[in-house]
Amino acid sequence: MASPGAQQLKQLKPLYQHVVNNFVAVLAAPVAVAAAITAARVGPDELLARLHSLRAAHVFLAVFVPAAAATLYLMLRPRSVYLVDYACFRTKPNCRVPFSTFLEHAKLVTFVEGASIDERSVRFMTRLLERSGLGEETCLPPAHHYIPPYRNMEASRAEVELVIFSAIDDLLAKTGINPAAIDILVVNCSLFAPVPSFTDMIIHRYGMRRDVRNVHLSGMGCSAGLISVGLARNLLQVAPRGAHALVVSTETITPNYYVGKERAMLLPNCLFRMGGAALLLSTSRAKARFRLARVVRTLTGAQDSAYRCVFQEEDGEGHRGINLSKDLMTIAGDALKANITAIGPLVLPASEQLLFAMSFIARRVFGGGKFKPYLPDFRTAFEHFCIHAGGRAVIDELQRSLGLSDQDVEASRMALHRFGNTSSSSVWYELAYIEAKGRMRRGDRVWMIGFGSGFKCNSAAWECIAPPRSAEGPWEDSICRYPVDIPEVLKH
Repeated sequence: MASPGAQQLKQLKPLYQHVVNNFVAVLAAPVAVAAAITAARVGPDELLARLHSLRAAHVFLAVFVPAAAATLYLMLRPRSVYLVDYACFRTKPNCRVPFSTFLEHAKLVTFVEGASIDERSVRFMTRLLERSGLGEETCLPPAHHYIPPYRNMEASRAEVELVIFSAIDDLLAKTGINPAAIDILVVNCSLFAPVPSFTDMIIHRYGMRRDVRNVHLSGMGCSAGLISVGLARNLLQVAPRGAHALVVSTETITPNYYVGKERAMLLPNCLFRMGGAALLLSTSRAKARFRLARVVRTLTGAQDSAYRCVFQEEDGEGHRGINLSKDLMTIAGDALKANITAIGPLVLPASEQLLFAMSFIARRVFGGGKFKPYLPDFRTAFEHFCIHAGGRAVIDELQRSLGLSDQDVEASRMALHRFGNTSSSSVWYELAYIEAKGRMRRGDRVWMIGFGSGFKCNSAAWECIAPPRSAEGPWEDSICRYPVDIPEVLKH
């Protein structure tokens, strides 16, 4: 239980935040009152006489220089980038994999010639699923419902076309934009990079212009969606004003089913599921729903442990898969701290920055043992949090590290339960959850956090301009059932 002194400080914190965050207004008010009193005492005739006594040069400097400086600032500052709208792939009922189906399928794969997965591996995956936080409605691509699973090029392309074309079709229907009006196309998919590329597939499908600037990012991990947003933002800075950028984020599951028995490589089989998102960015505010405030990227790949903590490789028997290091959560925590250090000064109010600075100075002067490091309250900077649904442990760690409430991470837990780990698109399913619940308001700020191989931690900050007009989207048929209670160990 908190001491009486701590409770009093907690009660005074709102007053402290109001004074510090509005310091300019607090300081300006008495100055303005003093100026008004002085002007009243002097009188209008004396004021006019003093104005006439000013030299022309003084008037020129007082008027022209500020105007020139303001004009120069407006010309050189980066253009604002807006999110016109977004759409997520809506999973199909015939692709659902309840636990019983997943485990029965895994048991049957043990009899497939060439597969090394055994009964012990199936028991291990059973324990993982029971503690994963996933629900019974997550989906795998059609190719994974066969025995053995299809992992060929044709099946992989079929999954790509199903996911990204469905998401883009929904986005075009929501925004009403003609594909020919799109100037920039950025697609990210880490583990499948065919020839022609994803961007070529989209350009061909929708008949886009010949001069559309297009980039396909691969190998960037689950944080690649926010990297794509940052890249599209930079390309929009040099495009004509009012240009549009289409960003597509997905991960192809079909070619990456692991049939070996290395435990560190079996985890992705249990967590990763179908998903994808398409979003339309523009430098025009017309019809925009969000403004992109910040994109901050942090890379820790110079360290060997961070570089190899998410690593695609072949096991001793030649089966390819993703090896997840046991140190993953520690490395993710370090990357998060670096990202917080970078984004904190850009988004936190002055009251939180001052407390953090005072804590830092006190620890340096008096020693770290006497004072605990101050953890900034990011809830003063954001109303909503979209944390990459990489797994229950990832969400738990970020909730603890950032001091967030259960409601703050509800969207992440429910997205993991309903859709699984959809890689780089997971943050968009979480944003869709918040909006489907009717919690988004004009002016609300959203913090998206993504983690990925390399190892990377990336952030994007958004400000809501217009809440959604309806609850249409990936949660349309299930939002009434959420939130749900997720037990520590699921019995099935």
